[in-house]
Amino acid sequence: MTLTDLPVVPGRALPAPHPADHLTPEHLAAAQRHLVGKALAELAHERLVAPSLDRAAAAAPDDDAERPYVLTLDAPGGSTVVYRFRARRLALEHWAIDRTSVTREVDGQPAPLDVLDLVLELQPLLQVPDGLLALYLEELSSTLASAAYRRAHGGPSVADLLHADLATVEQAMTEGHPSFIANNGRIGYGVSEHDAYAPEAGRPVRLVWLAARRAVSHVATGAGLTADALYRHELDDATRARFACRLLELGLDPGDYRYLPVHPWQWEHRVAVTFAPDVARRDLVLLGESDDTYRAQQSIRTFLNVDRPDRHYVKTAVAIQNMGFLRGLSPAYMRATPAINDWVADLVDTDPELAACHVRVLRERASIGYTGDVYHRTPRPNAHRKMLAALWREQPFAFLAPGQRATTMAALLHRDAAGDAFATAAVRASGLDPADWLRAYLRVYLRPLVHCLRAYDLAFMPHGENVLLVWQDHVPVGALLKDIGEEVAVLSDRPLPAAVERVRAVVDDDEKALAIFTDVFDGVLRHLAGILVTDGVLTQDVFWGVVAETIDAHHADHPDLPSRVDLRAPRFAHSCLNRLQLRNTLQMVDLADQSSSLIYAGTLANPVAREESA
Repeated sequence: MTLTDLPVVPGRALPAPHPADHLTPEHLAAAQRHLVGKALAELAHERLVAPSLDRAAAAAPDDDAERPYVLTLDAPGGSTVVYRFRARRLALEHWAIDRTSVTREVDGQPAPLDVLDLVLELQPLLQVPDGLLALYLEELSSTLASAAYRRAHGGPSVADLLHADLATVEQAMTEGHPSFIANNGRIGYGVSEHDAYAPEAGRPVRLVWLAARRAVSHVATGAGLTADALYRHELDDATRARFACRLLELGLDPGDYRYLPVHPWQWEHRVAVTFAPDVARRDLVLLGESDDTYRAQQSIRTFLNVDRPDRHYVKTAVAIQNMGFLRGLSPAYMRATPAINDWVADLVDTDPELAACHVRVLRERASIGYTGDVYHRTPRPNAHRKMLAALWREQPFAFLAPGQRATTMAALLHRDAAGDAFATAAVRASGLDPADWLRAYLRVYLRPLVHCLRAYDLAFMPHGENVLLVWQDHVPVGALLKDIGEEVAVLSDRPLPAAVERVRAVVDDDEKALAIFTDVFDGVLRHLAGILVTDGVLTQDVFWGVVAETIDAHHADHPDLPSRVDLRAPRFAHSCLNRLQLRNTLQMVDLADQSSSLIYAGTLANPVAREESA
């Protein structure tokens, strides 16, 4: 029962809705069913569990594409636990599970679905370190709470999302990362803070502004931009005057300070506590809230300016634990970020192939970092050094022509509360043959990534949250790549400007290919194929045939480029994301040496492998 379900007492007002009202048996059961189905699918994909055909059910008349499966577990404590479900097994060992069909039995008796119980039942196989198991369970609990919140508050249908603006689509997304099971941890947010700051809440947020002493802070700007011009663009004259007056009231010289935007949660829980000495000695000064309101984007710590869409995205540090990392920002990394973005953007903008594909970069134009704290003087690096930094990124609207709109690419993997898929609806609304629609999408997404890898050894992290699609008449006609400074990599020893050297990560040709195989094929296209195939939009042979055609077309158009990276190879290494998080939910990979942090589970058959000649 929620507060709003309580009986009305004459003469007494109903209590106001509470931010925890979504925590009901009904909403939790729906969230559990979704997450248990996802966990079974992704753990089977990563070969941590091996469901088998349910022979008892298989004798009945059955659709060739969907079959009954069973997973029997000897759980700790001596219980026998059995999961049954129906699923299609698709390319890349993708399990498209009908989540309405999932059942659980414990010692022969029906039992409710519970992803926390599932992890404990599987712990002998998962081997989550004892010291981190409770934290992983907490991240799962928070993911369940987020799913229940979304279900309780509803959301637009995919039919509505086909015409919605960017902010509405961002708020409506329900899945987070499609491969990670615990993908909405946000450990540190209270229930009221989730309701205030989570992207699915869609609440207006006013950023907190601090003054940071110049002597212990830095600002880096991209080509053609100065710090003064940045602040004039982002802050009205009256706001800047108010900030200066605040410093003067304290007997401080405004010329000695820079302005630093901070997440409200970060000010409340970290800056005013963890950095109390810095605030007390006026190295950091609270100036007040922003006049503009913002909306949190899917990445939690990035904000879109609602009142002034011409102003930049603002990305802030927020020291919550989410999906394998504490979500800070490094001042040291921020120094080179604008230069790295300028270099990548110049490369993309001047390449005729990339221009023809209508792909652009949303540059991170400026950054700021504070380094005057004691944590920057400790012998070893630590997470506390990543709590006071921010960056400003270009917004997408300047890149849109009349009649175009932008959405997060994560929308392609979204299903609404009725189970309808955005991708399916877009294909049908476009009026195109599904294969032609897919060709259009892969031209703006896959082909540019293949070109960057072959021509420049340049790899992005192009999952759904890091790519915006540009749409016209429900067809993808362009792509905007973002989150460049932290996640782009040059995978060879080719010459680089000194300011960009940080992004170098030399690997062999097989590992270079994983930039496409793991991040694109397995991380995005596997899930999109699952949606379009199960919805009957096209067959998987057609889907992967168009992918192969896209790769071959690029090779045919650029025979002069090196071809050591073989994207039509028979098999490739199976890099497993959940295994990373299960190994260390605090920090999945060493960001300074990501290659050596990866975990593989054998190889996967490449769905676009070239056919062997007779």
